[in-house]
Amino acid sequence: MPSETSAKHLEPSDLARRFSTPSGFHLRALARVQGAYEEEEPTVNRRFFLVALPAFALLNAACPADDDDVTLEEASEAVTEATLASQASILAEGSIELTTSFTLGQAVEEAAEEIRGFVVTQLPCAEVVRDGSTVSISYGAAGDTCSWHGQSFSGTHRVTVTRAAEQDVLVHHEWDGVSNGRVEVNGTADVTWNLDAQTRHVVHELTWTRLSDGRTGTGTGDRLQSPLGGDWSEGIVVDGQREWDGQRGDWKLGINEVEWRWDDAVPQSGSYVTTTPTNKTITMRFVRIDADTINVTIEGPRRDFEFNVNKVGDVQ
Repeated sequence: MPSETSAKHLEPSDLARRFSTPSGFHLRALARVQGAYEEEEPTVNRRFFLVALPAFALLNAACPADDDDVTLEEASEAVTEATLASQASILAEGSIELTTSFTLGQAVEEAAEEIRGFVVTQLPCAEVVRDGSTVSISYGAAGDTCSWHGQSFSGTHRVTVTRAAEQDVLVHHEWDGVSNGRVEVNGTADVTWNLDAQTRHVVHELTWTRLSDGRTGTGTGDRLQSPLGGDWSEGIVVDGQREWDGQRGDWKLGINEVEWRWDDAVPQSGSYVTTTPTNKTITMRFVRIDADTINVTIEGPRRDFEFNVNKVGDVQ
């Protein structure tokens, strides 16, 4: 068969004789050579276009845009939002843990008095007053910084014992400007203690603010907690769910057996299943690296990303 260069000098009559058999192959070859005969312009650009266009088409077919995948920016935003929401949560949880010294089965006012007495022994920096079944705590009112289990507290916290049965106690919490110097929380929670199961059920409504830049969130949660390693003073193990309205929209969070120490910004193990404001689902897995750092892996549909979070909540 002639090359493209020699075919340029064939007459159409020669082509007809060469390709007299009307097969599909011959007809396609005739069309290519006839086009070369009619166009005498240089063929370098034409050949490049004919080769490059199919390659470009194949590339697009092989790698279609995936709008469901998670970008680096979205992964970073997810870690930042989850860390801030977690810092607010653990600040509230720490103050709940502080006010858990009571005996099941006693009257609500007696339980409240037991809480008041315990807080006074733990935080001489605070002003602690009981009125009936409600204990009001002003953290730092004595002028000193209030610290407990590695956390710092300022602001006002009110605790009301609303039920004190033989097997469970229901306690209502209110936070007014409670802060650890990094995050401030306002809101409420109802905490039900179960003696047999050694668990507490926490249902909260909170608003939080990151003090360094004013970034805020407002959300709710429903979680079941148990003591970490059998010791509430070490931390908590949490299952449940949370949702909140963050800087870029609504977030939903499923919590799967996360282990949390009181002085960490995020859990040290376990996972979150997160739905982003753009309705993408990602999984966050937590692994402790050292005493100050926890690795967070973001698992998307196609790509994974890793970040490190330190105790003060900085994301790297």
